Amino acid sequence: MPVANQLRESMTRSSWIREMFEEGARLKAIHGEEKVHDFSLGNPILEPPEIVHQQLLEMISQPQPGMHRYMPNAGFDQTRNFVADELKKETGLEFEAGDTVMCSGAGGGLNVVMKALLDAGDEVLTPSPFFVEYGAYATNHGGVLKTVSTTETFQLDLEAFDVALNPKTKIVIINTPNNPTGVIYSQESLDQLGGLIRKKEQEFGHPIILVADDIYRRLVFDGMKSGDVLLSHPHSIRVHSHSKDLGLPGERIGFIAIHPGIPERETVRQALVLSNRILGFVNAPALMQRILPFMEGASVDVSVYQNLRDRFYEMLTGLGFDVVLPRGAFYLFPKSPEPDDVAFVRRAQQEQILVVPGSGFGGPGHFRISICCTEEAIERSRSGFERLAQYYGLQD
Repeated sequence: MPVANQLRESMTRSSWIREMFEEGARLKAIHGEEKVHDFSLGNPILEPPEIVHQQLLEMISQPQPGMHRYMPNAGFDQTRNFVADELKKETGLEFEAGDTVMCSGAGGGLNVVMKALLDAGDEVLTPSPFFVEYGAYATNHGGVLKTVSTTETFQLDLEAFDVALNPKTKIVIINTPNNPTGVIYSQESLDQLGGLIRKKEQEFGHPIILVADDIYRRLVFDGMKSGDVLLSHPHSIRVHSHSKDLGLPGERIGFIAIHPGIPERETVRQALVLSNRILGFVNAPALMQRILPFMEGASVDVSVYQNLRDRFYEMLTGLGFDVVLPRGAFYLFPKSPEPDDVAFVRRAQQEQILVVPGSGFGGPGHFRISICCTEEAIERSRSGFERLAQYYGLQD
């Protein structure tokens, strides 16, 4: 068969969300849209802030010559200067425009980073549960993904990291707020991890790059603040996307920012720019880059997601489900009422409830719920979750 064996394995590992999507379409055709409770996809429900539409309309109504042409592979100077200035204000570090590369979303950015940094056989560590595509991204560039266990509440386990870090480790990926758990890693926790990494760098004799997948950085609840790898370790990189905070997942706009203290700073800059080009991205979308400098302080209304989190959390815990309270992103990751999370997901389908097994995220014994829905959708699902709670004896 013409399909590469390596890709076949990736297709098998990442098939759960796709399967839930297809199952949702099948059930909706049978039962009707409102009788199927699809909580499988993390697809933002909020429209972009009005300033996004205003800037696009202004740009399109007053087209400038050359506005759709190629630009430097790293992005427009104006946009990169804006990003660098924002990072300076946020971190106090001396970012320059040259420390940033505009990229095609966080997925594109992470692939660019791995292309630039990994040699064949290098290892990428990430705490588990984790976003399933990390494994494919590492494999794309000759790397090997290794997972590190977390605590019962999905927080970083420094002892587990101490064991997992080894001479082959080149990158550590941190995703906070986390997909699929919704937990936040505090600054103190990341500082401890950064200290451990520096100790291992001295022991192994080479840099270990701490990379933040910061796609949910601004989707934080309860007045909390997510930790920042740029403040935890000088050998660090932030990859950010505006898919979630500006509600633009289809526009594929984000940036890569390297810490000013990273080893071989200029070489890393050039490697990222070249990787962006030769991976076929060439440059991030032009129109989105042009409007970004006008987006200072703009964001979707995070309180909408917090309210949906509250509604779902209260319903599930009230029915006896065991759930760690998520502090950001838009997921809940309850414990499955039976050890086999896949069997639970199949049972939930009988109630027309679509969720994703935790084993698909390296978190067996759990299931993921996306809160990218309406309050009405949560309420319509209540009777189905009540029957599941009764079936598994969760309530007295």
